Amino acid sequence: MPSRRVLAITESPTLAIEAVAKALKAQGENVVSFGAGEPDFPTPEHIVSAAIEACRHVPYHHYTPGPGLPELRAAIAEKTRRDSGLEVSASQVLVTNGGKHALFNAFTSLIDDGDEVLLPAPYWVSYPEMISLCGGRTVALSTTEETGFKVTVEQLEAARTEATRALVFVSPSNPTGAVYSPEEVAEIGRWALAAGIWVVTDEIYEHLVYGDNSFSSLPVVVPEARERCIVVNGVAKSYAMTGWRVGWMIGPVEMVAAASSLQSHTTSNVSNVAQAAALTAVSGDLEAVAAMREAFDRRRLTMTKMLNDIEGVSCVEPQGAFYCFPSFEGVMGRTIAGQKPSSSLELAALALDQAKVAIVPGEAFGAPGYARFSYALSDEDLVEGLRRLGELLG
Repeated sequence: MPSRRVLAITESPTLAIEAVAKALKAQGENVVSFGAGEPDFPTPEHIVSAAIEACRHVPYHHYTPGPGLPELRAAIAEKTRRDSGLEVSASQVLVTNGGKHALFNAFTSLIDDGDEVLLPAPYWVSYPEMISLCGGRTVALSTTEETGFKVTVEQLEAARTEATRALVFVSPSNPTGAVYSPEEVAEIGRWALAAGIWVVTDEIYEHLVYGDNSFSSLPVVVPEARERCIVVNGVAKSYAMTGWRVGWMIGPVEMVAAASSLQSHTTSNVSNVAQAAALTAVSGDLEAVAAMREAFDRRRLTMTKMLNDIEGVSCVEPQGAFYCFPSFEGVMGRTIAGQKPSSSLELAALALDQAKVAIVPGEAFGAPGYARFSYALSDEDLVEGLRRLGELLG
């Protein structure tokens, strides 16, 4: 029998939906999946070439320093200065097995049993599971379309208790695509500083921002908060490298040293070949990122319009990342293909069964009545999938 701690974990709904969609495709079904949280582009060729060369580099056939290759830690520090304006040293960087691992290291190093962590909802599915595994308690703070899916300082202050240890801050957001303005970031950063709590800020979508919106790094906007701030990032989204599994956490030297010690006993070093590929990625220009962003920008506008054209569906135009997060409240209770879905969970099952369209229900993100649609898929599949959904709900 597995431990109670492990039995309490909920399977990742996004990965589960994608697994079902892939299984149906393997059976010959023409499934359009809006579930994937990864770019549909290949990793740029110069990065792949660097990995091939690294395979022949004999020192990489052996263990390397647990916190990461020294040259990669230094390059990440430089990339961080270049892209967000945050000045850090290589000793403040820990290279991890993807962004998830960076988050888990951060939470494990930060949270003691009974600590409370403030988490604005809708939230990415893995945050509460990680917090729970570390003995913490998630305090979810609801946001809505009307607030632009952004939390306010008033909400944060109302939820704060003596047990509050940290805030999870994400901009651009998965699943809503919300992007906080520099002024909003500053207000939240100053609040956290005055409250004496830590901020774990996930910046994995930093380069995927559209229109007049701009990315702002909290420890840059509020420099005084740096000593109580942990930044998580990685190569997955910006460089189309989800499968390479390279992320990092950045924070005060003492916190990074503690997390490095933890990693030394759990995974040791990240794959050297993947680290070499990541080194080439972060050391290079952002040309490939710009090309992806242009495609995502086009798709987000198409998806937002098509979703809003479906009767009963309401979708706020996303400002960043590559997701739309529409409300299906106007659809609930209607008769659809002989059924009356009363939740986005039931609606998602109906869409997959009847229209062969895979979406992730909002319950997974702490937002019943909504669903997440990734627009990291081809323009043709995007239009076809939404056409099918429109026919089903029409």
